[in-house]
Amino acid sequence: MSENTSYTTEEIARLLKISKLKVYDLIKKGELPSYRVGKQMRVDLSDLERYKQNSRSSGAYSHPLPESGFPEAYQPQTQQPQQTAPFAAPYQAFASPPPHSLKHSGLNVVITGQDMSLDILATHLERTLPSTRPLRSYAGSLDSLIAMYQGESDIVSTHLLDGDSGEYNLPYIRKLLVGFSYIVVHLLTRSAGFYVQKGNPKGIRSWSDLRQHGLTLINRERGSGARVLLDEQLRLHDIPSSRLNGYSNEENSHLAVAGLVARGGADVGIGIEKAARIVDGIDFIPLIRERYDLVMIKKPENEPWISTVIDILRSEAFRSELSSIHSYDLSETGNIIYET
Repeated sequence: MSENTSYTTEEIARLLKISKLKVYDLIKKGELPSYRVGKQMRVDLSDLERYKQNSRSSGAYSHPLPESGFPEAYQPQTQQPQQTAPFAAPYQAFASPPPHSLKHSGLNVVITGQDMSLDILATHLERTLPSTRPLRSYAGSLDSLIAMYQGESDIVSTHLLDGDSGEYNLPYIRKLLVGFSYIVVHLLTRSAGFYVQKGNPKGIRSWSDLRQHGLTLINRERGSGARVLLDEQLRLHDIPSSRLNGYSNEENSHLAVAGLVARGGADVGIGIEKAARIVDGIDFIPLIRERYDLVMIKKPENEPWISTVIDILRSEAFRSELSSIHSYDLSETGNIIYET
């Protein structure tokens, strides 16, 4: 193979059998040299081989995630299914963050989440603070928080509903980021609900309608906010997931779910209104207003870009760009929700 061969972060993740977020972590720490071609990060074959040789010599080292207090259905995709305690059970975590999460070299900033508002934020951050290099990873809300715990992400977006309190995000953040100092800033509020076929032939209007016999669902992947929303509502309405045809069938984005419903592959899926306006052949049934927040770890070396991010969220230019996207409520964008 030519020594001029290079790989994308996705290809590196597949070759090393690790997550894309872990690849970004290696890049952040300077263990895996990289460069940018347009908006894409690339790693040369020679640098990859050097990293692999160094790993063989020193032995790979990683911190396991502490035993989780989240339901099994909420476990990240990168983890093997395991028996866990109910969400309300005490969360067992380290008294302090893993050692490698305290290190931060360079100005690579990993932003995780799937909403297009994060792509816009990355563009504004790079424009406002040219010394930073935003790296985008499209992970679900819970997987993103776990990546932050493991030191693999800097800015995490989350929209996780706690069904018992009706509160978004903070119950999960507090349980997972034990021992960390962090700030939670509101990004936007948006409408979530059902995608149904045009005309809603099954008459699906509420969560309780999921009890219908013969209904086919298309689900989201574990760790996503939409999956947590569904699981919490099934629990609150005492609907066993085993009764839902298609519960184990998963797609990895709102658009993919909406598209499958439009093609007749399922009767109903969970997602946000924005995707319903992009995909033809479906109707959207709004059920809840969900809060979409950002989490950032507070460390001295992060302070310059954290203040820049907050300034961007509050800027007229950023709000103006987001206001063109239908169904986003920006009335509280940039408000600090919680700070340790």
